[in-house]
Amino acid sequence: MSTGTTTHAVPHASPVLRVAPAPSAEAAAYFRASLAFHTDVSDVAAALTAGGDPGFVLVDCRSTESWDQGHVPGAVHLPTALVAERAGQLLDPAVPVVTYCWGPACNGATRAALALAELGYPVKEMLGGFEYWVREGLEFESWQGVEHRAADPLTAPVDAADCGC
Repeated sequence: MSTGTTTHAVPHASPVLRVAPAPSAEAAAYFRASLAFHTDVSDVAAALTAGGDPGFVLVDCRSTESWDQGHVPGAVHLPTALVAERAGQLLDPAVPVVTYCWGPACNGATRAALALAELGYPVKEMLGGFEYWVREGLEFESWQGVEHRAADPLTAPVDAADCGC
């Protein structure tokens, strides 16, 4: 009789497999759920540049200083600490929200997404944040106007329209 998820050590395996991978059905459920909570920079950029309504509002949840330094064009500025106070004034609860913060080393977008979800908003987090937006060579706005930097060859796909995934 199974009592739930079982993990076990794999003898003499690489460090990656010290704990065996989850059974495929559990892995599929986990990754399916992950896609319900996350999106990425490339998909957000494609939706925003496709023309028309992308079907979501993009929220930059960083500080005003960070916003001024640079943000995704068309994003709404709503710092994480102010979500509970200002979300109702800035966001339509019927429109899905995608949050972002600085990058993978920051959990501000996760905290903002949690606060929005607790307020009843449908929400996803943009993986990579503003850091990867800029690293992929996408346009951004700053207090100086619209800016664009060359794509980082280590992070941006060769063909920005199709990374192959």
